[in-house]
Amino acid sequence: MCGIAGQYSLNGKEPDTELLSVMSERLAHRGPDGEGVHISGPVALAHRRLAIIDLSDEGLQPMTSEDGTLWLVFNGEIYNFVELREELIEKGHHFHSKSDTEVILHAYEEWGHECLNRFNGMWAFALWDEQRQELFCARDRFGIKPFYYAQTGDLFLFASEIKALLAHPDVGTKPDDATLGTYLAWGVLDHSERTMFDGILQLRPAHAMVVTKDGTQLPFRYWDVLVNAEIRSPVPDAEVASKLRFLLHDATSIHLRSDVAVGTCLSGGIDSSALTSIINGLIREEAPASVGARQKTFSVVFSDKRFDESRFIDEIVAATGVDAHRTEPSPEELWDDIDRLVYMQDEPFGSLSIYAQYCVMRLAREQVKVVLDGQGADELMAGYLAYQGSYIGGLIRSFHVLTGFLEIIGSLRHHSGFFHSAFEQLFVRKGRRGLLKCTGLAVDRYGGRLDEVLLRELTSTNLPALLHYEDRNAMAFSIESRVPYLDIRFVEYVASLPLNQKIRNGITKIALRNAIKGIIPESIRCRMDKMGFVTPEEIWMKEALRPFVLEVLSSDEFHARPYWDADAVVRNYLSFLEGKTAYSQEFWRIVCAELWFRKFFNVPAIASSGS
Repeated sequence: MCGIAGQYSLNGKEPDTELLSVMSERLAHRGPDGEGVHISGPVALAHRRLAIIDLSDEGLQPMTSEDGTLWLVFNGEIYNFVELREELIEKGHHFHSKSDTEVILHAYEEWGHECLNRFNGMWAFALWDEQRQELFCARDRFGIKPFYYAQTGDLFLFASEIKALLAHPDVGTKPDDATLGTYLAWGVLDHSERTMFDGILQLRPAHAMVVTKDGTQLPFRYWDVLVNAEIRSPVPDAEVASKLRFLLHDATSIHLRSDVAVGTCLSGGIDSSALTSIINGLIREEAPASVGARQKTFSVVFSDKRFDESRFIDEIVAATGVDAHRTEPSPEELWDDIDRLVYMQDEPFGSLSIYAQYCVMRLAREQVKVVLDGQGADELMAGYLAYQGSYIGGLIRSFHVLTGFLEIIGSLRHHSGFFHSAFEQLFVRKGRRGLLKCTGLAVDRYGGRLDEVLLRELTSTNLPALLHYEDRNAMAFSIESRVPYLDIRFVEYVASLPLNQKIRNGITKIALRNAIKGIIPESIRCRMDKMGFVTPEEIWMKEALRPFVLEVLSSDEFHARPYWDADAVVRNYLSFLEGKTAYSQEFWRIVCAELWFRKFFNVPAIASSGS
């Protein structure tokens, strides 16, 4: 896990080393364990090291091939590097380190661009092929690791974070109004190659591209997934559960490969509880040195019981005997942290749950260097309750009326409160979109059949943004965050399952619940609510954050922005404070956007400290 940056001077001139130095400095939080630079003709590569695999100097980057014609900067982990290394040795390759970075170099030598299909992991890398005079850039299948780029004149720039690209005075000088408008109206970001900075693009998940002296070639997709649209499974539940359990167990095992300490994020929900329990079993079976004799977990708790999951966390702690660590975020601390949080995220974020995760990573930093998290399970296995509406609608439209009727009954039995609240929010949010003056692409997250929705959520409308938040929150504290549910074998198997292995009779994640029976306590396995690392956002915005929000909304800066009707926003917020209207996250998105404007566009330069 690291930070990478670089330049390609397309006109053949020498790279700007002073600019490269500033770009690297702005990524120092991603790699405090070392730094490296390599300049080769028109190309300059920079690396900030967070040492996880092979802590010796043999793992330093930029790393070169044996003949010195290939140079690589890499951010991420290739979890199957042990197996690939053995395969490559059999093919005659010689290794000088025990790092997964060197495996990428030899895999490229052996298979070229096709090497990407061999990797099981998370990655963003740039590989300079001196013989071909090509810069090969690639990002993992789900966008777990970031890769941003821009071109100004004859200079191509790339980096792990946007703030590094902003070191060039002509890059990202104004907002991308359409992308910002989509975020403000629909709460969606990272759904396309565009960012909220004009002219700064991101390599999409499962994409790669080649840059030559003639410019950037069109990025190409190297992997795709098909979500099964069948309604019923011909395979018995027990067989599906057995296969799923094996895959999750093995995925978790290889995600523990590390030469430094590994812990677990524990929310008390099904996904993180399953990981925690599986890891505890692995301690007995395989004794992974990275975990030690007693697993460390990191959780958010709240004194307000409506948002607190302590009782579920307590159950897992009691069942496993883990070394549990907890933190309770407060709105006062949030306002102290908000400047750095906005800076670290690079772009505005959609809810205050991001802050809860930020606090978990800060807590984890004191104990470990790597954490495992349950991200991706909901998009794969239809864990969000809103997906049930898509499922029911698709059933009825495809004339599976009886099944649809049974799902309606099941959904109402288990989740009637959610659907009542969601119906009200539809009207509230539609009205608040009228506060905006900017327009962006309309995003209907839940439109279409369930298989279509899950594919969209996995690849564009939800998971990429969540992975963005997680990467920045973790790296803000020099922590590597790993997501075993996005192991490629697990993903492809779950995607192949018919829809009734995901939702049945109103119950979500059927296949996973069956797979972890006997592994986690029944009270957690049978949970019907969905929380995760939430915060009491509505209460905070109405009470403790009230003076801060009013200060932002009453400022001249806020009223000068062309993106919203400032007076109408203030009236709406006051109406909410008086209890006349319901809360919706549009309030936070607008406030966060204003704070983002001030951080990135109201100052002549961005300080590398983020303060």
